[in-house]
Amino acid sequence: MDALFTTDGIEIRPAERRVLVHGEPAVLGGRAFDLLLTLIAHRDRVIGKDELMTLVWPGIAVEENNLTVQISALRKVLGNQAIATVAGRGYRFTLPLRSGAPAPASATPPAKSERPVIAVLAFDNLSNEPEMQFFSDGVSEEIIQRLSRGTNLKVIARTSSFQFRGDRKAEAAQQLQCDYVLDGAIQRAAGRVRISAQLMEAASRTALWSDRYDRGIEDIFAVQDEISQSIASALRQTFNSAAPLALDPSVYDLYLRSNPKSYAPDELRASVRLLEVVAERAPDFAQGWGRLAYLRGFLHVYLPFAERRESAQHVAREGTHALSLDPENVDALAGQCFVMPPFGRFIEADQYLERLQHAPGSGDGRRYIGWFLRHTGRLREALEETEREYRLDARDPMAANVLALACMASGRIAEAIPVYEDLVVRVPEMSFPISSLLRAQAFQQDWPAVNRLLALAAKRPLREFQDTIPFVRAKRDPTPENIGAWRGAFEAHIAKTGGIDIARLVYAAHLGLVEDAYRVAGAVRLGPAGTSEDIMGPDGYRTALLFQASMPELRNDKRFPRLCARLGLVEFWMASGKWPDCANETPYDFKQECSRVQDVPKEPFGF
Repeated sequence: MDALFTTDGIEIRPAERRVLVHGEPAVLGGRAFDLLLTLIAHRDRVIGKDELMTLVWPGIAVEENNLTVQISALRKVLGNQAIATVAGRGYRFTLPLRSGAPAPASATPPAKSERPVIAVLAFDNLSNEPEMQFFSDGVSEEIIQRLSRGTNLKVIARTSSFQFRGDRKAEAAQQLQCDYVLDGAIQRAAGRVRISAQLMEAASRTALWSDRYDRGIEDIFAVQDEISQSIASALRQTFNSAAPLALDPSVYDLYLRSNPKSYAPDELRASVRLLEVVAERAPDFAQGWGRLAYLRGFLHVYLPFAERRESAQHVAREGTHALSLDPENVDALAGQCFVMPPFGRFIEADQYLERLQHAPGSGDGRRYIGWFLRHTGRLREALEETEREYRLDARDPMAANVLALACMASGRIAEAIPVYEDLVVRVPEMSFPISSLLRAQAFQQDWPAVNRLLALAAKRPLREFQDTIPFVRAKRDPTPENIGAWRGAFEAHIAKTGGIDIARLVYAAHLGLVEDAYRVAGAVRLGPAGTSEDIMGPDGYRTALLFQASMPELRNDKRFPRLCARLGLVEFWMASGKWPDCANETPYDFKQECSRVQDVPKEPFGF
C-alpha cells in the first residue's frame, strides 16, 4: 500500500508503519497501527467488533476493552470524526483518502519544532501557618497536572521543580534547562485565598504574563484551571480545559503528604493508609485513586506471595475506579502493570504498558515505562523512554535510579556509576543504589571501589539485594575455590526451596557455570515457593537481567529460547512482533529457534 493522505494534513505510511500529522510523527502503538490498516482496508463497509479483533489479534483471545482502547488512541491522532461507531454493528473508517504526493506546502502547516519545556515552581507560602505549605504545593502540583494534560508543553515534574525554593528559585531556569518558569505565591486566611502567579521566559528573563486572584477556598481548583489557561494563551498553546474539581483542601493535604521518598516498604504502607482516607473522603478524585493504585501496586511486590492475590484485587479495583474517572490516569496504569506476575502474562501486561506509553500528562508511574520494557528485552527502546522521562524529573531519586539501571542494562556502565554514587550519598535510606553500584564497579573491575562499597553495605540494609554481595565477591576473586563456594550456595538454595530465580541463573552463567544454570533451569521451578526464602521487591523473579548487555552467557547458548518459552516471552514475541534487541545479536538464528520452541508449555507463576 502506497502512502495515503487525508485532506487535513494526515499522512499514513504503511511501509514505514508511521503516521504523520502536519509533517510530525504521531505517537501510535503497533497494535493501533494494525487496527488502522485493517479499518482502511475495509473502509467501504462497517466492520464488526468480533471481526476486527480476529484480524488485529489473530490467534489471541483478548477482551473487547482492548479494541476500545486502540480505537481511542487512533481518534486522538486522526480526530474523532475519523472512525465512526455504528451502534450494535461495529466501526467504519470515514476520512477521505488519496494516494500520491502530499498537498502543496501552502495547504500544510509547517512542522512544529521541539515542544517547549516549562517548570512550575512551588508557590511561596505567605501565610503564618507552616501547614499551609502542603496547600501551596498542591496548587502548583495541580497546575503541573493540567498543563501536562492540556497543552502542547513538556512540563518538568514536581520532584525536580519543587527543589527550587526561596533564594534558589533564581537558579531554576538554568538548572532545569527549561524555556519558561511559572512562579507564584499563595496566602490563605479564613475561608479565602489570594494567589499571585507570573510566567517568565527563561532566555530573556522577561515576564510574559502575571495575574492575581482573590477567591473563596471552594474556588481553588477553578483558579488553577484559569492559571493554566492563561499560561497556554500567553504561549499560544492549545489548552483543553477540564472541569474544575471540588475537593476539600484538607483531603488534598493528605494526598500531597502521601508522596514517598525512599520507597521502603514501611514508607509505602504509610502512604497507602493516607490515600485510603483520601479515596474514602473524595470518591471522585481520580488522582487520589490513581496514586493509591500505583503505591499499593509498588507495595504489592514486597508482600508474601500468599497475600498478593488479595492485594492485586485491591489494585485492580482502585485502578479501575481511577480509570473510570480518567481513562488516561498514568499512575493507575502503572499500578496495573506492577501487579502483573513477573513472568507468564507478558501479552496482557503489554496492553497496560502501551496505554501507559501513550497516556498524556504527568505522574510518577511514567518513569517505569522503560523499566517494564526491559523485561521483554527491548533495551534500546527502554533507554530512550527512560532518558526522556528523566529529563523532565532529573532531581527525583527514583527517576535517577531507573535511568542508571537502563544505562547498565545497555552496557553503558560508566555512565551509570556517577548517578549511583550521587544517590548513595543523597538518599542513604534507599537500598537500590548500593547493590547496583556494587555490580557496576565489579563490571568495571574497580576493586578498591568494590571493597569500600562492601564495607558500606555491611552498615545499610540491602533487603532483597543481599544476594548481590556473594556474586560480586566471586567475580572479584574467581578462584576455583570461590567459584566452587558460590556453586555450593547455589545448589543449597535449590535443595532448600525446590526452585530458582532468574537472577541466580544469570549470575551462575556469568561466573562460568552455564551448564549448571541450564541443568537447574530444566529441572526445577522458576518462581517462588511460598516460603520465607522467596525473593521480595520490584526485581524478584523478573526477567530483565536475562538481557543485560554485560552478561550474555545465557543468551549466547542455543537453549536460551526454550527457557524464554517457559517464561512466556516467546509467546509474547511471536504474537506482538516486539522482538528483543538480542534477536539480532545471538550467534544462532534467534527467531528460528523461538519458532521451533513456541509450543513449549509456559511455567505457571506461583506455588
